[in-house]
Amino acid sequence: MPLPLEDLFNDVIAKSMRGLGLNDAALAAQSGASVEDIADAKSGKVDDRVLRKIAPQLRLDGLSLVAMAHGEWQPLPVSIPCLEQFNTPYHDMTVNAYLVWDAETKNAVAFDTGANATPMIDFIQKKGLNLSLIFLTHTHPDHILDLAKLSAEGAVTAFVHEQETCPGAKTFKLSETEAWESGGLRIEARSTWGHSKGGITYLVSGLKQPVAIVGDALFASSMGGGMVSYDEALATNRKEIFTLPDNTVICPGHGPLTTVGEEKAHNPFYPEFK
Repeated sequence: MPLPLEDLFNDVIAKSMRGLGLNDAALAAQSGASVEDIADAKSGKVDDRVLRKIAPQLRLDGLSLVAMAHGEWQPLPVSIPCLEQFNTPYHDMTVNAYLVWDAETKNAVAFDTGANATPMIDFIQKKGLNLSLIFLTHTHPDHILDLAKLSAEGAVTAFVHEQETCPGAKTFKLSETEAWESGGLRIEARSTWGHSKGGITYLVSGLKQPVAIVGDALFASSMGGGMVSYDEALATNRKEIFTLPDNTVICPGHGPLTTVGEEKAHNPFYPEFK
């Protein structure tokens, strides 16, 4: 069964307001909606008229926001050979980690650990894979909680961007690291910071379709909060993710798989593609 969307429409509103530094009164003054209407929308009340009023002031696509509020869109199921998603519980939510592998050499590469790496380790052993590399998209606890256990599976080196040091991981500089190779796979790192200081999207080539492991930079129909810089989170996504081919599979840190093409069509944060 597909994972539900990570965010609701009111989460998108709240992230936009925080990122733009708008309180209810300021958004009301700019949009013409009442403070009460805005408070209702933030609490989850669906009113298409209010959503259409506030969306432009929040730099969101109104039609996508309304569709999200009515639950009208879910990404099409994505399944390609040699890509596996692992979804594990963390407090009151779940978090994703990923494994890709080369069918011929059986070399496997992991991205993040999730809250519990045991399902991934069991999968590696069942498939007879050789874990060769681990990459961290960022170092928020839910994504690296089981790094020691996963690294021990074959004494594998984990890599993380230099802006986010992490015990048990080797740092790298983007200026000095073009790509890594494992079997028939090539992994390229791109900076998608803003949600975190050193957030990285990893592009994987060598599978049936291009794959982007994006961490919390982007979710289906949403994005990670701009905890470090909202403007940079938007800008780096535009530069490094939305310029990829439309059939690129997006593997987010939370929620279901999606594609660049579907996010162009349905993600409220990127109105220019509608």
